[in-house]
This record gives sequence, structure tokens and C-alpha cells, in this order.
Amino acid sequence: MTTDAALTLHQLFSPAFPVGAFAYSHGLETVVQAGQVRSAAEMQSWLEAVLRHGAGWSDAVLLAQAARGGDAEALSELGLALSPSAERRLEAEQQGRAFALTVSEVWGVAIPPAPYPVAVGLAVEALGLPLAEALRLYLQAFVSNLAGAAIRLIPLGQTEGQRIVTALAPLCASLAKQAETASLDEIGGFAPLIDIASQRHDMLYSRLFRS
Repeated sequence: MTTDAALTLHQLFSPAFPVGAFAYSHGLETVVQAGQVRSAAEMQSWLEAVLRHGAGWSDAVLLAQAARGGDAEALSELGLALSPSAERRLEAEQQGRAFALTVSEVWGVAIPPAPYPVAVGLAVEALGLPLAEALRLYLQAFVSNLAGAAIRLIPLGQTEGQRIVTALAPLCASLAKQAETASLDEIGGFAPLIDIASQRHDMLYSRLFRS
């Protein structure tokens, strides 16, 4: 990896990159209000389930497929079909659209609107970025964003949030390595309680997040 590629990847996954990730909790707000996630340990377990059995794994496979030259339209349709609720679909669409627009304007490449992981994969291919590192950083950014949501919702201290991110780093690396060569037949997951939480989010009386 060249220094420029490393810096570009860190820029793409920086909290300052304008995709609006801070506005989404991925259903976490529902489980916090229900008293199902109340501590750093419970948050770490919830996030591990999201990574292994939910959108973490699915997103990584979609990203890798797009970066390896897969059919962008078909991958986009699959990415939206994997969204278990209207809010999760919005989360994927809005972040992907903002990401694609910013990358296109900053680097002068044509990235079409697509669900977020697909848009990232298309950018990785268009900019010639290393896929393995992109996958690791994507998953770490995913964890970091949800840990940030937990800091506001539970609430957790900043240090506790960073401990969660650090504890899940090996899992992010392991899943990234698996996803790099995974086929679409391996994309499935099973996280029904997380999916139900995302479906019930829009019924909460008071909400901080869009999902």
C-alpha cells in the first residue's frame, strides 16, 4: 500500500467524511430504550452480533464484490433487499448517495448512487485502493459509529466506547479477511432481534436517531 492510498482510505472512513453516519443507530436506540442494552459489556455483545450475523458481514461481502468488479446494479438491488426495515434501507441509501456524490466530486470519478457498502466498493475499485485494508477500516468505522451512538444513548463514557472498539478490532480484521474472497452465496446472516429492533424504531415516542 502506498502512503497516498492509506491516507485516502482514512479520509474516506473518517467521521468528518460527509455521509451522515452519526444520524443512524442501526436499531440500537430501540434496544436501549427497551432496557436490553444497558452497559458496555452488553453493547459489545450486541455489536459483535451485528458484525458476525447482521449487516457487518453482509456489508463486507457486498463491498468486496463491488470492488472486485461485480455487477453494481445487481449488488445494489441485493443490498437493498437485505435491509430488514424502511429505516435501515434509508440508512443504506442515504449514506451511499452522500458517499458516492462526495467521492465523485473530490476525486473526479463516476460513482453512481448505491447502498453504502456497494458505493464504497465501487470507489475502492475506481481509486485503485487496497481491498483488504478498505474492508478492515470500513468495519472499524461501522463499529466506531455505533459505539459513538451508545455513548450518547446508554450513556457510556468515551473511554468505555473506545474499549469496545479496541475489543472488536480482531473480529473486524477476521471478518474482513473472510469477506475479501467470499462469494455471494456466503452473504446470508441471521439476526432477527436486531432486525426487529430496527423495525420498531419508528414507533418510539422519543428518538435521537433516524434508525
